[in-house]
Amino acid sequence: MKILSIQSAVAFGHVGNSAAVFPLQRVGVEVLPVYTVNFSNHTGYGAWRGPLISPDDVREVLTGIEERGVFPQIDVVLSGYQGGEGIADVILETVAKVKAANPAAVYSCDPVMGNAKSGCFVAPAIPVLLRDRVVPAADIITPNQFELGFLTNTEPDSLESTLASVELVRSTGPRTVLVTSVERPDREEGTIEMLAVDDSGAWLVRTPYIPMKANGSGDVTAALFTAHYRRTADLEDALARTTSSVFDLLTNTHESGERELQLVESQEAYANPRMQFKAERVA
Repeated sequence: MKILSIQSAVAFGHVGNSAAVFPLQRVGVEVLPVYTVNFSNHTGYGAWRGPLISPDDVREVLTGIEERGVFPQIDVVLSGYQGGEGIADVILETVAKVKAANPAAVYSCDPVMGNAKSGCFVAPAIPVLLRDRVVPAADIITPNQFELGFLTNTEPDSLESTLASVELVRSTGPRTVLVTSVERPDREEGTIEMLAVDDSGAWLVRTPYIPMKANGSGDVTAALFTAHYRRTADLEDALARTTSSVFDLLTNTHESGERELQLVESQEAYANPRMQFKAERVA
């Protein structure tokens, strides 16, 4: 499998491509990383250095890849955090070119906007752009519950309302939706859930809640889920594998006391997940 991953990159820590590439490689995926920013560290520190890469420069890199004749071999285009408005045009152009070269290719979009605790942390135009142009072009999307609410102009909180919001966003284009953090009032205390839906139905998985903020964990989740699902088309298995791997990554990080993901130290969790969590069919 080959995944063309268009995301941010940092030298220190693990977010964007700096979070997604190694876990994908560890599960046997060939990754072509294309950077949209090249920062010293993620912006959660409040200070960082390095450039935003202009849309024209990102396009140049992608054109060079296309000129090598690689697009017919691409199975997935994956995108995450979009630093500026112009990157969306580049991504959508690339998706169209890859799909023309390989009609079996899919586009997986992590519509990064923010979360319930922090609110939106992207430029004001980005959420609207994602909702109106980018998400409808995607085959797979991986929003959190907050982002799902914005995409559908709803406020999902229960399982029923979250499922309803998923169906609303599926009606706009993407057939497969992974909701990466489902928090509902009636869930077991001290737990958090992920929900995955495609044409075959809906599956929910529950894990203990780990009390920490882990920048980049959503990028790892989106990457691993996309790879597993694209490889097998088995939604239940892809959800269980992804959840098991990411839970061990977060556990290792929490126990280390470090702020940054223990991405390399957790590599066995990607290649051979313990499968300690089982998905439950809910629709």
